[in-house]
Amino acid sequence: MRVSPIDNTAVSSFPETWPPRPTDWLMVPEILAWQFVTLAPTTPKIIFNQNAYQTFAWKTDQYNVNPYLRPEFKATIVVSEDSRDYLRFTFPNHPLFRVRYSIDHPHAYVDANLEGFVNVLEGCRHHGCGHLVYASSSSVYGANTKLPFSVDDKTDHPISLYAATKKANELMAYSYSHLYRLPVTGLRFFTIYGPWGRPDMAIFLFTKAIVEGAPIKLFNHGRMRRDFTYIDDATRVILRLIDHAPDAEAGKPDGAPARIYNVGNHRPEELMHVVSILEKELGVNALKEMLPMQPGDVVETFADIGDLTRDTGLVPQTSIEDGIGEFVKWYRGHYKA
Repeated sequence: MRVSPIDNTAVSSFPETWPPRPTDWLMVPEILAWQFVTLAPTTPKIIFNQNAYQTFAWKTDQYNVNPYLRPEFKATIVVSEDSRDYLRFTFPNHPLFRVRYSIDHPHAYVDANLEGFVNVLEGCRHHGCGHLVYASSSSVYGANTKLPFSVDDKTDHPISLYAATKKANELMAYSYSHLYRLPVTGLRFFTIYGPWGRPDMAIFLFTKAIVEGAPIKLFNHGRMRRDFTYIDDATRVILRLIDHAPDAEAGKPDGAPARIYNVGNHRPEELMHVVSILEKELGVNALKEMLPMQPGDVVETFADIGDLTRDTGLVPQTSIEDGIGEFVKWYRGHYKA
């Protein structure tokens, strides 16, 4: 096991109530993925797992310039090749997020998203966690055709192993909530994008290809729609929910303090429209490679965020045009493109 201290940059837009209660756990929305951070009075630990998909160098670079953490929260990066090490810190190995990668690397997803998540739950159970907020995914809706996707819909037909592991996370969290009265909130994220976005996501991939003069790959011949959600809108949701742990609900059979929300923009965008916005922002026409549908993919996602808006008062504030504009501005500055 290797330990490396990493400092973080201040951000001026945090609410006055920040930080949350010391017993809470926070999933910090930033950069390439969602990291688990403990907000104990001591130095928080941010735990990563070494795997072929997400390298240590890639992830530590995120934290050197992370704009989402205030400097008083100095982070210690703990790198381990064994997810069991995280029981020492009550943290998981780094979760995996890519649908297509899960098809070729199933064992990596079982280790990261199942064994790792059990470690999170066990850590919460044994260390008095006041509220666990965890990342689920819109992929749990799988083969569903009713739109928009509602948290009340059945999610019994995942079409990728990744989706199955995220559905499993929801069930595991609920069982711990029932058994140990652990307040848990699962967030089904819909295609998060923006500055510091993951480089395997469409908007990042398209931007990089257009800048480099390479063709962009458009699956299903570009006939796809996605509910793109800007990172700032997702961040606002998490910050609002941290201090609002769910109570035991009388309507549930066992009254477990557990809930799930969709986190989306409530507006699916045509993929070709997204490409046209990128072309305008970059001032370059994209080279397009039309390809058939990929295994494990869906034609459209569309989030019903009624429950989230009702409970938080939040509505998405960022249009796809403004969000892509901000992403391109960041990309040009970061990569000197």
